[in-house]
Amino acid sequence: MSVISRAPETASPKPETALRIGPIELSSPVVLAPMAGITNTAFRRLCREYGAGLYVTEMVTTRALVERNPKTMRIIHHEPYETPRSVQLYGVDPVTMGQAVRMLVEEDRADHIDLNFGCPVPKVTRKGGGSALPWKQDLFKSIVTTAVTEAARRDVPVTVKMRKGIDADHTTFLDAAETARNAGVAAVALHGRTAADLYSGTADWDAIARLKDHLGDTVPVLGNGDIFAAEDALDMMAKTGCDGVVIGRGCQGRPWLFGDLANALNGSDERHRPGLAEVARAVYKHGEYLVDHFEDEFLGVRDLRKHIAWYFKGYPVGGELRSQLAMVASLEELAGLLDQLDKTAPYPGEAAEGSRGRTTRPKKPHLPEGWLDSRIFDPSGKSLLSEAELDISGG
Repeated sequence: MSVISRAPETASPKPETALRIGPIELSSPVVLAPMAGITNTAFRRLCREYGAGLYVTEMVTTRALVERNPKTMRIIHHEPYETPRSVQLYGVDPVTMGQAVRMLVEEDRADHIDLNFGCPVPKVTRKGGGSALPWKQDLFKSIVTTAVTEAARRDVPVTVKMRKGIDADHTTFLDAAETARNAGVAAVALHGRTAADLYSGTADWDAIARLKDHLGDTVPVLGNGDIFAAEDALDMMAKTGCDGVVIGRGCQGRPWLFGDLANALNGSDERHRPGLAEVARAVYKHGEYLVDHFEDEFLGVRDLRKHIAWYFKGYPVGGELRSQLAMVASLEELAGLLDQLDKTAPYPGEAAEGSRGRTTRPKKPHLPEGWLDSRIFDPSGKSLLSEAELDISGG
């Protein structure tokens, strides 16, 4: 058995492993969290090959979508095999949000829409967006209500993803989740950290339990934060009572985690513990899929570079070969470098597991001046909020 980051407190979570998001029924209550520059079509395709779940696009801003920015249109593109099609939107203005959602449903570009109110990065929060926005209760309510109303035209479910709040003294998750539920969202996902926490420390699963207790069975609650193994998901669901899990950093370099989760939630002990040969095959396939996605070999392989350290975490690769893989420029070069690996090397156990991806220290959130003075949005700040959508993606 591999070493895991948490041992489950009970043998299994709820016996029902399906999750319903509006009219969509998932065979596995697992959602791939949107990650900027990571969860493109290529990575989603690879994850799908290992297990079931809901696979969400990278986050896009509503303004860029309404303006049909070419890069944004590429991000929301789904291949025919991608069902259900899930898109995450980041927006700060109810009117623009409504236009973006209407575009997605009228042009049949999504089967599910998720709204991001959890992004903690300073370039977003300093403009009042992301995890800072639920502090303004009226603005949050208006955005969510508008999105749900527009999506209902074609029976497309809307969900929201949020953090606990801005910091320990300014939490928002309970009232924001209740507002979202009353507006008609199909599910609420909570990352058990505040904006100030960024990705530091340990996710507060007790907050997820509080949210589930607060909302009861009126709407599904999904838990997010520190799921790096299938056993972590079992543990979270057992401890919090949540209806499903959202996987982010835990699957970086480990697309087979979705297969592990499917097995675990169905009561199976079978886990993917790939030797170096299997990891190499996954890396090459990921490269091929990225080339298909970008329609350019160099761009695709270049995008693969960021994944190399995650894939080979804990494996005996060697510093020089790791450096060469991190600078690979073609599929032919990639194949040659992968051939240099010791394909007999087994799964390294604990060294390949545990935390991965971004880790940071807590930081005082960057917020607009006077943002915390009132929970009501001052209309004079609209020009500031508009600046929050200047990027193609909020991440």
